[in-house]
Amino acid sequence: MAVKVVVLVGGVGGAKLAYGLARVLPPEDLTVIVNTGDDFWHYGLRICPDLDTILYTLAEVVDKSNGWGVGGDTVHLLDALRRYGEDTWFRLGDQDVATHLLRTHWLREEQTLTAITARLAAALGVRVTILPMTDEPVATMVNTVEYGEITFQEYFVRYRWQPTVKSLRLDGIEQARMTDAVCHAIEQADIILIGPSNPWLSIDPILSVPGLRTLVESRPIPRVAVTPIVGGRALKGPAAKLMVELGYNPSPLAVADHYGSVINGFVYDRSDGQLSMPLLHTAGFETIMKTENDKIFLAETVLQWIKDWHSIQA
Repeated sequence: MAVKVVVLVGGVGGAKLAYGLARVLPPEDLTVIVNTGDDFWHYGLRICPDLDTILYTLAEVVDKSNGWGVGGDTVHLLDALRRYGEDTWFRLGDQDVATHLLRTHWLREEQTLTAITARLAAALGVRVTILPMTDEPVATMVNTVEYGEITFQEYFVRYRWQPTVKSLRLDGIEQARMTDAVCHAIEQADIILIGPSNPWLSIDPILSVPGLRTLVESRPIPRVAVTPIVGGRALKGPAAKLMVELGYNPSPLAVADHYGSVINGFVYDRSDGQLSMPLLHTAGFETIMKTENDKIFLAETVLQWIKDWHSIQA
């Protein structure tokens, strides 16, 4: 029997799990809901880093050394901008710019981000459904000790996530709406997964779209998060550093506690030993995904584990 899976993701870690799931599930049974709090305007172009990372990863054109961008891309455009004296702090690959140009062009024709994402995915041969968390613009703003409130990309790319974070704010979240496509996917899901993405920077924006968290919590199905923290450290990015700055202990336990009633199952890395959690369904697996086989193995293992305990529960 077909099992409909929805996975909430952002960043490279989430893209890796999405890739594994796409390799083990029929495309019509997988929906990837992606954070758009990282989106911003740059040189008049609408750039959606997390959507593009998912798009390129599932299309198998991603730069595997970075986990983002197009593999083998050139930066002649950036070189030309530097000649004009521009501070090219945000990397724009030449092929990547084509994605941004088309997205911006279609947005100005008043196409929705959902429709545009589907159009780009189809052109790259991606059959899995990729959905932005909302069609309205939402911006993650980072309040820092050193620079005050700055945009996410300034924090993450320009300053390489080194500023000390005091708080986070989602600009525009009150006006954001859950799309019919996102609502339908969650309502039809048999399993909801949360990827090993940064809970505060990647997943919280998705769950903060009005009505989305409540809808997820209301589903009487397995709702499982995969930890982004292993051995007290983030596998990639600022998750552990951010947790400390916001007053949390960087541990899988703190991640599970942060998600609260959104989840009823949790996967942590087996290297952290046997963890005692208030959740009934927890498991320790090898969660570090260095190779394509690692991604597929984790996806298969998590899905089988969920199917096993859910059938027992049923």
